Parts: sequence; structure tokens; C-alpha cells
Amino acid sequence: MSPHPTELPPPLMTSEPGSFARSTIVERKPQIIRQVVEDNGYPPYIVQALETFGTEIASQPMRPLTEQAPDAALWNRELAHHQGRPWVDAPWYFAESYFYRRLLEAVRYFQPGRWQGHDPFGKQKHSQENMAVDRLAQAWGELAEVEPEIAFEALLHSSLWGNRADLSNYTVSIKARDGLATTEERGNILIDDTDNVRELLARRTARGPQLRRVDFISDNVGLDSLFDLALADFLLGQGWVEEVVFHLKDYPFFVSDAMIKDVRATISLLQASHVPMVKDLGQRMRDHAEAGRILITDDPFWTSNLMFRDLPPALRAELARSDLVVLKGDVNYRRLLDDRHWLPATRMEKVAGYFPAPFLVLRTLKGEIIVGLEPGQAEALTAQDPTWLINGKRGIIQLNQSRGS
Repeated sequence: MSPHPTELPPPLMTSEPGSFARSTIVERKPQIIRQVVEDNGYPPYIVQALETFGTEIASQPMRPLTEQAPDAALWNRELAHHQGRPWVDAPWYFAESYFYRRLLEAVRYFQPGRWQGHDPFGKQKHSQENMAVDRLAQAWGELAEVEPEIAFEALLHSSLWGNRADLSNYTVSIKARDGLATTEERGNILIDDTDNVRELLARRTARGPQLRRVDFISDNVGLDSLFDLALADFLLGQGWVEEVVFHLKDYPFFVSDAMIKDVRATISLLQASHVPMVKDLGQRMRDHAEAGRILITDDPFWTSNLMFRDLPPALRAELARSDLVVLKGDVNYRRLLDDRHWLPATRMEKVAGYFPAPFLVLRTLKGEIIVGLEPGQAEALTAQDPTWLINGKRGIIQLNQSRGS
């Protein structure tokens, strides 16, 4: 049973001195604005709007949306709860999610005209997608030579570590690796339920796979989403599941978060590869989608300021149909935990007992929040590496098999 909302610990705030939450607003967000200006041929009036927005973040209170858009009233209603707060004194997740919504207002993403629907992060995302397919082409043949159990572990761990390629996190010093060669990383997985996950997925009954449907709540483009697709193909090819559903963002969010168009572009790149095995993977993905074995969806909730505790009824019911939900990345983990200051040894079942389906967390650590560690483990890690929660070096593969009510 998860705690009542009144029993929740305080939220992570951008006002906490020396925190990663504060640096994301003070350092990362202005850098993202500068990159958007550099990467897009925006006219002077949009450049001016972005520069004005940057000034607001540095020294002024958060201002409401002023454009005509279907979601403007919802965002402004939530902003009213933080009336007069500067960007450096707000709940971290709200400040970050509202930043991206305000940036899209500045670039006129939702307004009729030349810039409607233009992804301000598209240039960076396309680069990551091409790089990811090239890297996969260099290593994909290794999987043909190993047993399914070993291939599964390589794909699962590559799906975890692919998240190091988060374009919004410019301060992470560890570069994304090629994937597949994951054995040496095992010691950096602080919670490692790999064996339990394999046993759960490979389990069969007389009527077929134990788990019929697996859902991915996706995170980034590039290596991250590419290895999610490869893992989905493996699960379907092995007959371990019958259906995989991907839940994606409905508009540009957190720079590198994947939208439907990004996943389709990645599949097209796979199909166009000069490496036959990679080309075949792309064709299988297309075949899976056409046969309904893979579904690619989006929903406004994934780009909202709400926590997973506040899943709307229709989306909650849809996730409840899943046999296992794979939660990718740091932000999804933060939303699962309400982005609050839990003690590291708090059990996941206590925090997220409300979630409507069994879930698996694949998360590279890039935020000052974690649960499920052993008593004293966090303190020992801090003594060894003071930035262990945010430097992207460590990860978790955390399985929760209970289903919330």
C-alpha cells in the first residue's frame, strides 16, 4: 500500500543550494535555449522571444502562458499554485516540464504558420538517431552467435545504458557506449533484478507466454529507444510476449524525448541500413507494427506536469491491461516517486503501490532521488563518489511484480 498523499515527503525544489535540481534551471536551461537558437533558422521575433524567456528564468517569476492553445488553461491553473515564485524556487519537475511548454510557446510550435509543428530539438535528435543506427550496425552481429538468455541480458542492459545519451543532460560526463558489451558494467547496477526479469518474461503456460503484453513508457531517442525496439523485437521473436506497446511524447519534451515521428524515423533508418542484419531488424519492426504486434502511441499525460499517481482514468485503465510496464529513464522514475525526498532505503512497494500494473524500472541515475537500496548503501556510495546520484555512471534494473488497485 502506497502512502496517502498527505504523508509524502517534501518535493525536490530548484531552490536547494548545490542541488542538481538547481543547476538544471540555472545552467542547463539557458544552455538549451542557446542551442535551440543556434540549431534553427528562427526569425528575429522568435529569437527575441527565446532571449526574453531566458532572462525570465534567470531573474524573474514564472509567467503564465499567453497563447491560445487547448492546454494553456490547464498549465496556468497549475502555475497559480506557485504564484510569484521565481524559476529557482519551485518544485523541480514542475519547473522543468513548464520550461518545455513555455519554450514551445516562444517558438510558436502550436500556432498556425511556418513554425507550427517544427521540432526545435529536431536537429539534435536526428543526429542521435543516425549515430545510434551506425553504432548498432557495428555490433549487432554479436547477437547471432549467443544463446537467447545471453542475448536477452545484452539487450536489457543496453536498453538501460542507452539512457546515458540524454541530450538535455549536458553535465553527464559518461558518454553513451555502443551497447551490447555490457558485462563490465554489471558492478554499476545498484539494484539488479536481471535474473528475475528473465525468468518472468520467459515463463510459459500451456496456452502460450505467461506475459501476453509488455508496455514501454519511453524516454530518449537514439540508442535509448533503438535498444528498446531491439528488445521488443527479441521478446516477440522468442515468443515470450504477444504484444508490445510504446508510450511516447505528443510534443517535443526534455530535448531528446521520443515522439511517434522519432520512432518511425528510427525504423526507417534501420530499413535503409547497408548492413543486412540491421536492415532485417528494421523490416521486422515494420512487420510487427503492421500486424499489430507493436503499437506506437502517445498521450498528453506524458508531457504534463502530473505525477504517475495522478494518471487519468482512461490511461490508468489502459496500463492496467499490461502484464509488465517498463519505465525508462530518470524523469519517468522521478514521476513514479512523486519527485520527492524519499529515504534511499524506503521500499519501492511502499512508494509506488498505487501503480496499476507490475513494472520494471530501467534507469541511469541522473537525479538526486532513489529508493530500494539497502540500509547504509547510499552513505557508502556517497563516501566513494559524492556525485553517484547524478553523474550517469550507475543504473538500476528494478522489478516490482505487484499490481496496484
